[in-house]
Amino acid sequence: MPKLIDTLGNLVDNAWLQLPKDATLDHVVQSSSKLVLVPCKLWLAEKASLLATGKTFGVWFDSDEPVGPINADLALLPLLALNFPTFMDGRSYSKACVLRQQMKYEGEIRAIGDVLRDQLFYLKRCGFSSFDLKDSVKLEDAQKALKDFTTNYQATVEEPVPLYRRRA
Repeated sequence: MPKLIDTLGNLVDNAWLQLPKDATLDHVVQSSSKLVLVPCKLWLAEKASLLATGKTFGVWFDSDEPVGPINADLALLPLLALNFPTFMDGRSYSKACVLRQQMKYEGEIRAIGDVLRDQLFYLKRCGFSSFDLKDSVKLEDAQKALKDFTTNYQATVEEPVPLYRRRA
């Protein structure tokens, strides 16, 4: 089973089957997996049919897709994944902050796609709770990235009070 890194830096099994962007309802029905990560477009088009399968669903978003349309469904979704098509595309950082701070999502937010070791510390600060890294990244080395720094100066999703207020 493939591995990923959780917010504590542990290597854990990735039990979720992630369907491709062009997946259809037939892909879900034919899948033997009980935990299925579907593209947002499929979720929005086939939500009732997907739920009727009895499987547990998560939704993944490409960097150009807004997260707002699933606001009413957040309680149904234990996992949301935000794609980084390239490591230079930072839109998913903002989406994680929106999900945590504005939409009050408390489930797992996973970084997927072109995710590199050097991003993990900052992804965690924005509210990501698991990291599915590129195959070329050594997971054992990447685990250390979550502890690259001991404190933040700025307010973050993890620590909403900036350092100068914490020291006062």
